[in-house]
Amino acid sequence: MANKNVFVIGLNELNQARLERLRGVEDVAFHGIIEPALVYETEEFDIPGMLRDAEAQLDAFDGSIDAIVGYMDFPVSTMLPLLCEKFGTRSPSLTSLLKCEHKYWSRVVQREVIPDHVPKFTTFDPFDENALRQIGESDLAFPFFVKPIKSSGSRLGFRIDNPEDFDYAVEKLRAGIGTISEPFNYVLDRADLPDEIRAVDGRYCMAEQVIGGRQCTVEGYVFEGEVVPYGVVDSIRYPQVLSFFYYMYPSKLPARVQAKMHELTKTVMAHIGFDNSGFNVEFFWDEISDRIWLLEINTRIAQSHCDLFEKVDGVSHQQVTVDLGLGRRPDMPVRQGSFQVAAEFFYRVFFSDAVVSRVPTPEEIEAATARVPGATVVPQIKEGMRLSELPEQDAYSFAVACIWMGASKQSTLLWNYERVLKKLDFEFSNIDE
Repeated sequence: MANKNVFVIGLNELNQARLERLRGVEDVAFHGIIEPALVYETEEFDIPGMLRDAEAQLDAFDGSIDAIVGYMDFPVSTMLPLLCEKFGTRSPSLTSLLKCEHKYWSRVVQREVIPDHVPKFTTFDPFDENALRQIGESDLAFPFFVKPIKSSGSRLGFRIDNPEDFDYAVEKLRAGIGTISEPFNYVLDRADLPDEIRAVDGRYCMAEQVIGGRQCTVEGYVFEGEVVPYGVVDSIRYPQVLSFFYYMYPSKLPARVQAKMHELTKTVMAHIGFDNSGFNVEFFWDEISDRIWLLEINTRIAQSHCDLFEKVDGVSHQQVTVDLGLGRRPDMPVRQGSFQVAAEFFYRVFFSDAVVSRVPTPEEIEAATARVPGATVVPQIKEGMRLSELPEQDAYSFAVACIWMGASKQSTLLWNYERVLKKLDFEFSNIDE
């Protein structure tokens, strides 16, 4: 008999099953609030409307509201403190969350405690005709990277090698930043911000020194002020482009590098005052200079890593999200899964746009994965749609399918990925190169 009620923003069938396999949830009932399509399948976020609907559902619930949780990026992560405050459930403060999610504020607070691991950065208004000159005056030179003050995934992020690249990026930013800035500004208006930060709202962008090397993500949580990193996931990109090829757990980085990243993570998260939530911090390790760079902080677990932790450690790291929401120290196992290594692969096409003319059938997907234990293929597209309709894509490609699998070693993962991919027939027409 369930006697605890956990409400999950954007709960879908896949994640319902994962949650029900967690440890210590025999007395927990999971309830969805806010339809998954409103946070998964769109880039138009009506935060006031979603909050009204969620509050109405929670107000009408005849039972205890023991936790309100989420494991997705914007807008879910930024709505959680507002909902949790209203209903008296656990979450980080809105201020500490924004110190991570407002990219400029985050860089400022990072620089206060780990300056040697933060790249040069400045802000700019993409609607200002003098933006490029002002960036140059800030001591940033080509190449540099630009992205919105509030970004999600790799959306609207561009590498800038020359003025033509900047003009192209600004055109895209001007066209698309409103879908981020308007809902993010709604949240900023509800926070007590320093004047310096208030002046840099969601319409602004960041320009940053290009950093690189071997990329990874440190997954962690804070429980009653104690910062606990618990896993490092490698982020492998396609050769010569910025698009991700696959995420792999556990990391192959040297132990000393991972230990230093853990130390930096504890320092910066404690300084921010983030508490009672999962998070992750993305880093680069430049092997040539043996230097670690902090890329960004995310205020939730990475949903893309859930299956990896389940395959290797035994449960999805949604364990962390649920336990913290209920006020419990996370009961996260280590290396109790069925595989030594696991990955999520992104099958991508590098078109400017195209029409999807064929997607593998469920029967074809089942046949493709039958010889690879634990493999799962989830197409992200439907026949007849245009690739440009896909939400949350980077500026260089479209992820048309996600493929999860486990193995005994990395080379077997890559071999099995190719075996599965050869059996999947995606077709496109009206291709715009």
